[in-house]
Amino acid sequence: MRTPGLVATDLDGTLLHSDGTVTARSRAVLAELDARGIPVVFTTGRPVRWMEDLWEAVGGHGLAICSNGGIVYDVSRREVRDFWPVPREVGVSVAEQLRVAVPGTQFAIEHTAGWASEVDFPSHPDDRAEHVRGDYAEMFRDDVVKILAVHRDLEPEAFWRQVEASVGDQVVTTWSSSFALVEISAAGITKATTLATIATEMGVGPEDVVAFGDMPNDLPMLDWAGRSYAMANAHPSVQDLADHLAPSNDDDGVATVLTDLFGLSG
Repeated sequence: MRTPGLVATDLDGTLLHSDGTVTARSRAVLAELDARGIPVVFTTGRPVRWMEDLWEAVGGHGLAICSNGGIVYDVSRREVRDFWPVPREVGVSVAEQLRVAVPGTQFAIEHTAGWASEVDFPSHPDDRAEHVRGDYAEMFRDDVVKILAVHRDLEPEAFWRQVEASVGDQVVTTWSSSFALVEISAAGITKATTLATIATEMGVGPEDVVAFGDMPNDLPMLDWAGRSYAMANAHPSVQDLADHLAPSNDDDGVATVLTDLFGLSG
């Protein structure tokens, strides 16, 4: 098996330890790959605003995929390079359908400059960014890259399956949280489609990409990549799909595999 030409890794539950940090070992591995000219692309469901403390881990340059493929972010310029929005008519219609199909669903939107939510939408404890609260349809913008749907009384996977059954023919639905939060992207937009675009620009085919992930939002990317690793702590569906199993995120699994693949000093 030839040495990969591009590394794509999810963050939470994959590259990051459970405390949200990038360890010294992982930083050293990423730095050595950077010195060798091997691009490493973060592929995350996180919005751009949750990435500021992590850019240095990729050397402060290169590209990152945020919002499950909805955004390509130019790290050195600190700006959104490309984005794939959910059309307004689709976003508004999907919410209306889910209010009927799954009563009690609440909504927020992620856009290229931040986020907005309905009044009672729960805030993530790590998200201290100011945002607009109000009527969903009135807040919806032309640059919405992800809709967040949450339910306070349902289990995560059960809620996802209900959302998928109701609107999955119009948008991409997935989840990566420990509570009932479904992430909704424009039709056809996943980590895989955006990674494929970046790889093509770099002259790299899927057969030369190694990818790492742990949750269902990573499945399309792992399926597309020529070499895929599920973390030992990954959701069962991810372990079933991936070609290989890496040690857990808290055991520096990504760094361990990359050290072996590239013959690093490790």
